[in-house]
Amino acid sequence: MLYYEFVVDLRNNRKKMEKLSKQEEDAMQAVWQFGRGFIKDFLELMEEPKPPYTTLASTVKNLERKGFVESEKMGNSFRYAPAILEEDYKKKFMNGFVNDYFQNSYKDLVTFFANDKKISASELKEIIKLIENPKS
Repeated sequence: MLYYEFVVDLRNNRKKMEKLSKQEEDAMQAVWQFGRGFIKDFLELMEEPKPPYTTLASTVKNLERKGFVESEKMGNSFRYAPAILEEDYKKKFMNGFVNDYFQNSYKDLVTFFANDKKISASELKEIIKLIENPKS
């Protein structure tokens, strides 16, 4: 899954998405999974090979600068928390992705995957059921 930083484009007064690095993406996944915590907490959740503590600390500081996490000083350490909900981010990311690559057409997105044999007829039927009956 890709993650993007939201940057305000002052010329057009709109939000633009910029891709985060794989390192930032992995760190953000750990922050979302753990919630409010310290670097050591996030490090424990990361898959092998785990980054060095100092590398993860730098990455989280970058995520804070970019507005993805917020921090509070606690003694000699900082405790971090997600500043953006994962679900909200996914919605913003997908809207930008569909707009950028499929001219804002979800039909074109589904057609792309159907033509590339990445989605089956039975999966499409499930999607149609979800659209027709969103609570089922």
